[in-house]
Amino acid sequence: MRRDTRHRRRAVRWIAPLLTLALVVAAAATAYDLGWVENWLDRTPAAAPTPTPDPWESPVPSPQAVDAAEASRTPDPAKVRAALAGPLGDTDLGKHVVTEIAPLYGGAPVLTSGSGAAVPASTTKLLTSAAALDVLGPETTFATKVVQPAPGRIVLVGGGDPLLGSKPGKGAYPPRADLRTLAVGTAAALRKAGATHVRLGFDDSLFAAPTTSPHWPANYVPDDVVSHITALWADQGNDASGRRVDDPSQAAAALFADDLRAQGIAVRGRLVRTHAAGTAVAQVESAPLREIVTHTLETSDNDAAEVLAHHVGAKVGGSGSFDGGVAGMVATLGKLGVPTAGLVLYDGSGLSREDRITPATLTGVLRVAAQKPQLAAVLGGLPVAGFTGSLIERFDDPASAPGLGLVRAKTGTLTGVSSLAGTATDLDGNVMTFVIMADKIAPASTLGARRALDDAAAALASCHCSSSG
Repeated sequence: MRRDTRHRRRAVRWIAPLLTLALVVAAAATAYDLGWVENWLDRTPAAAPTPTPDPWESPVPSPQAVDAAEASRTPDPAKVRAALAGPLGDTDLGKHVVTEIAPLYGGAPVLTSGSGAAVPASTTKLLTSAAALDVLGPETTFATKVVQPAPGRIVLVGGGDPLLGSKPGKGAYPPRADLRTLAVGTAAALRKAGATHVRLGFDDSLFAAPTTSPHWPANYVPDDVVSHITALWADQGNDASGRRVDDPSQAAAALFADDLRAQGIAVRGRLVRTHAAGTAVAQVESAPLREIVTHTLETSDNDAAEVLAHHVGAKVGGSGSFDGGVAGMVATLGKLGVPTAGLVLYDGSGLSREDRITPATLTGVLRVAAQKPQLAAVLGGLPVAGFTGSLIERFDDPASAPGLGLVRAKTGTLTGVSSLAGTATDLDGNVMTFVIMADKIAPASTLGARRALDDAAAALASCHCSSSG
């Protein structure tokens, strides 16, 4: 009995290891079948799992190329009229509504309604932008510089940079030149020359008086609508608290003087407005004009638009002034072949309620911009419905939602005035210019009128408007 018991105990001691070995072998076979062994032997780091993209991050296929015949086809006027009948009949738009719809790439308008010119408000910036790009060129930059007319004297010279900052703007677009960076460069040059103190003047003579349009209400500057327009300013003529200053040029020179002192250069005496030429000491340059135009149109920047109009005046209009800017703009638009009948302008921003523009003029600017590469920023700068600039919070109801991403347009808004001018791509791929201007809107109907404009643009985007099919 004892011997049998010993045999059983030895058998039990061997069974346990054998079972363990069998389990290990089975597990190894399973691991091999599943490919785990290869993974263990592969020293290549495992790739991170691919995150599931959000809907708006999913790639959008590029549209197929369209031949010339397709691009030049004309939408069916009856279909366009039917698409717009409801929105254009909205009583919130008031008693004076003028409209023009036309193929972007040429051909007769497919719909015109209303008569005469209308108060354009900020759609004027389309004219200003086109004229500036044509006259100056899209790659032009604006330099703010320091010159030294005599030992111990320097002059800060404004070059009409509409976006010049007081200090570096982190992540700003477009990138912005600034006075602090200019002061650092100036101080370094002065120290290298052995200078430790200077007298400072400033020159803003590129632009002429007046600094505000006589065709603007007197409250525009104190109510923070627009600044005094000068060739030298920082932060578009705003102080540190965001208020418009009385003399942007002198305020910019004062900021520059403070920055020089911070760099160890003493500034003696009072700041003097002067006309100066001399040896270049340092300078900073703006972003190219095409980027400034994009910013101006996207954000409807009144200050930048007026500076650009003044530049047109300085180049071709006789002077860098409101009158010179208007003269230069009208002459340039005529040279470009834009219809100017009925055009009355007093500024480059559209802030004057005395401005008048016809839909045909705005259509003409959009069409010319589509044909001339140097004017590409006019179309490229148009806000995208629901996504960018002054349209980012619009096209937000079911009726206007079909326009999201398919409508690009410049807004125009004053009390009693609401306009849209831009492009819409319909469901058949037709790209149309549209201009809808209403300037007799009751104050209580302001939001309703804006919705009607959005609905009209969206109706074009959701239309099968081709002449065939």
